[in-house]
Amino acid sequence: MKRTFILMTFGIGAMMLAAQQLPAQSRNCADRALVVERLAQSYGESRQSIGLASDNSVVEVFASMDTGSWTITVTRPGGPTCLVAAGQAFQYLNEPLANFDTQS
Repeated sequence: MKRTFILMTFGIGAMMLAAQQLPAQSRNCADRALVVERLAQSYGESRQSIGLASDNSVVEVFASMDTGSWTITVTRPGGPTCLVAAGQAFQYLNEPLANFDTQS
């Protein structure tokens, strides 16, 4: 449960940016099944987290624990899956929630 929460937290910021940048990324889109297959075959990535953006787009983070590569995808309702970000050095973090208690 904590793992899912932390990975989804990582993707929340990306979700907001990704959902707004989809029109500019349209050339990096394809059928979801093809995208998932290519990420698995080419980079050894599997889905690590999933979330729903405010416009009902599905945002997913794929990563390889072996190589550290990662990819963020966004799928609009009834639309193709688009690659919106990718990189290296993915790490799973299991950090406790920060204490924001302002009272001393």
